[in-house]
Amino acid sequence: PVVASYFTYYVIQPKGDPRFGELIQPTRAIPDVVATDLNGQTHSLVSLRKQWLLISVGSGGCDAACQERLYYQRQILVGLGKERDRTEWIWLIHDDLAVSPSLLPGLKEATLLRVKPSDLMAWFQLNTTAELENHFYLVDPMGEWMMRFPGQLDKASAMKVRKDLERLLRASSSWDTAGR
Repeated sequence: PVVASYFTYYVIQPKGDPRFGELIQPTRAIPDVVATDLNGQTHSLVSLRKQWLLISVGSGGCDAACQERLYYQRQILVGLGKERDRTEWIWLIHDDLAVSPSLLPGLKEATLLRVKPSDLMAWFQLNTTAELENHFYLVDPMGEWMMRFPGQLDKASAMKVRKDLERLLRASSSWDTAGR
């Protein structure tokens, strides 16, 4: 066993990386910009700190791909079980299109905020709103964007996102608490 372990470590050199998401280095703080909820009330994005945030970005018109992203986002967070209280579901809307009333019952647990696309593109350092919609973004409780996941998920990749979140929540359990 000792020889096999040395052979594996020094010759084969396993490269397994258990992470599915892409780490953002250096992290980027939530910008101090004003967002508007669906009722027209203003909120600062900075006020979302002190909670793990799983963020998606989309148009208020929300086509089929957008609805699928929102579905997987909800399923990932529900799958966290008792750790769900330490996370928040955020949907940032980058335009002024109305959100379909048929979507609202499924979004009752989500925080929906309208943010200027230029503010989002500056924070996530992307060039188009289409690029913004192609990812999920994870922000830690200190308000730092620290991980990005692909936005086009299937059941298997959604499980990988959930596993990454579970690892982070487990690692932060000593200093992070539920709620704001």
